[in-house]
Amino acid sequence: MVKILLLVAFYFTFPLGIIYLCKRWSFLKKLGSIVLAYGFGLVLGSIGILPQGSDAYHLALQGRAALPDTEMQALLASGTISESDSYVNRIASTQDLIVSLIVPLSFPLLLFSLNIKRWMRFARDGFISMILALVSVVIVVSSGYFIFKYAVPDSWKVAGMLVGVYTGGTPNLVSLKVALDVDPNLFVMTSTYDMIVGAITLIFFVTIGPKIFRAILPPFKHNGDTEVTDELIHEAESFEDFSGMLGKGRIGPLLKAFALALLIFILSFGISLLLPKISQMVVVILSITTLAILASLINSINKIEKTFQLGMYFILVFSFIVASMADLGVIFSIGFLGLFGYISFAYFGSLILHIILSKIFRVNADDFLITTTAFVFSPPFVPVVAAALKNKDVIITGITVGIIGYVIGNYLGVGLGYFLKGF
Repeated sequence: MVKILLLVAFYFTFPLGIIYLCKRWSFLKKLGSIVLAYGFGLVLGSIGILPQGSDAYHLALQGRAALPDTEMQALLASGTISESDSYVNRIASTQDLIVSLIVPLSFPLLLFSLNIKRWMRFARDGFISMILALVSVVIVVSSGYFIFKYAVPDSWKVAGMLVGVYTGGTPNLVSLKVALDVDPNLFVMTSTYDMIVGAITLIFFVTIGPKIFRAILPPFKHNGDTEVTDELIHEAESFEDFSGMLGKGRIGPLLKAFALALLIFILSFGISLLLPKISQMVVVILSITTLAILASLINSINKIEKTFQLGMYFILVFSFIVASMADLGVIFSIGFLGLFGYISFAYFGSLILHIILSKIFRVNADDFLITTTAFVFSPPFVPVVAAALKNKDVIITGITVGIIGYVIGNYLGVGLGYFLKGF
């Protein structure tokens, strides 16, 4: 038990070290705290510190995270597995419990501080481009499902995660992992490939992308209204700024926000019990999303500082744990090449379709690029691409679209995933 408690403590404290590293060295900050959490988690899971269990134990799992106690006792009594496997199972049960609890607690915190009413007032500026981006993502991810259906394990779950992450971001990807009960290996590999392809795409966006898109699409028309852009730049860049979280006057309000997130989780779990014919975690995640959105409309909740960052800390803990659960031998097997193909198809296919639709509906190049950035990469990257465009006027549009993506990502991911499952 002591070893299990020490492991839990390590899981929750090590991400604090990642946050410090990103604050201390700018190149690590550019690499991203989520990437580091996955990387260190994979190292932890592969260097032999965590016991792996026997072949008989893994055979008995049959894809489950851990075995129930009754089944474990029966296998021990029959001599099929050993006491060391029992310890491995306790670790796996603990990991699965933390992962199952931490996401429902983190997502409300991520939504509490988003001023959805304010951003909706600006939605008209890039509304057409936003709709075209949504249509492009849904069409391409859906068509990719049929192309890669037999090459990608649980391809309907992958489709749900992809449409969620390409409209929202990493928080939505994490939530959908829990809602759709995605295997850790499949989740980590989906995240890894998404980061690789995404990094290539982002480099293209901030280098030669603006020139190419401006040659294809109509030019942006400046309206001269930059009244709030400096504030918006700071707000977007502070999404992953963890400094000052433990400052004077912030701990108490953050504890209240955490208590409210816990209450929303409990209420959502209660709602899920009333709908027994529907997957419980799907109901829990979607109920949490809805209740958290409603809570964010209350000014006293919306004004609590650093709730988004607290939620991101929990996402880091989740990423670190899930990566440590993954099996590198499985991840880097040839069986995941189809997944890489699916993700590449989703990225570049949706980008090309969005360009074609934008050309038809005469969306300007800057709005096209900033809405694509907001959906695929989330709000923190909006100022980066706006700087490459040398156009601060699109920042409002980009952050608006990104926040709408956070809000709708879970609904779209669950809806599309289960819709495609029927085919």
